[in-house]
Amino acid sequence: MDRLIELQPEFWAAAVETLYMTTFALVMGGVLGTVIGLGLYVTRRGGLLQNKPVNVVIEFIVNFFRPIPFVIFIAVAQPFTRAVVGTGIGINAGAFAIGLAASFAIGRIVEQHLVSVPPGVIEAARAMGAGPWRTLLTVVLPEALGPLILGYTFIVVALIDMTAMAGLIGGGGLGAFAQIYGFRQFEPVVMWAAIVLIVVFVHLVQTLGTGLARVVMRR
Repeated sequence: MDRLIELQPEFWAAAVETLYMTTFALVMGGVLGTVIGLGLYVTRRGGLLQNKPVNVVIEFIVNFFRPIPFVIFIAVAQPFTRAVVGTGIGINAGAFAIGLAASFAIGRIVEQHLVSVPPGVIEAARAMGAGPWRTLLTVVLPEALGPLILGYTFIVVALIDMTAMAGLIGGGGLGAFAQIYGFRQFEPVVMWAAIVLIVVFVHLVQTLGTGLARVVMRR
């Protein structure tokens, strides 16, 4: 316990780093992933803007990058990360790598939830004269909003987990704190303090996401 008290500045700095990387990755991955998911959905066979060549290309990109384990993805993406962020190590590089990796998973989640919208609702909108984009924005997305919120909540929890691995490139965060000051220095109290705070973050995000989705689905 004395060691944990001694490390309080580093502990709270690591907590802020975890929140920063998670938020950055969520915004970046959320925007890219939503675009990818919408692209998969509208260009698929029978989609609102069916386009097989475009769909094949997007499918290939998602299927190629999504299965790569994140610990390897960090190394693979490092040249691209360095070109965009200016460095391949540190908290910003870690947040960028997490956001990039998450965008492929988010894209697939968005596509799956949009596909679950009942076809009858879409046909009704088309029968009333709504064009593809109007159908997508005013019918499909609102219908899928509740499940999408649950999907994004799941991703946020995964992002918090991924920040622990960002420590491999000096990303910092609670995961790195637990490894450096807890596990490697045989300080179980320090390690468990970081673990408990990570669990608290995950619990708060899950509670917020579940509550928000419940409100949206009861409209």
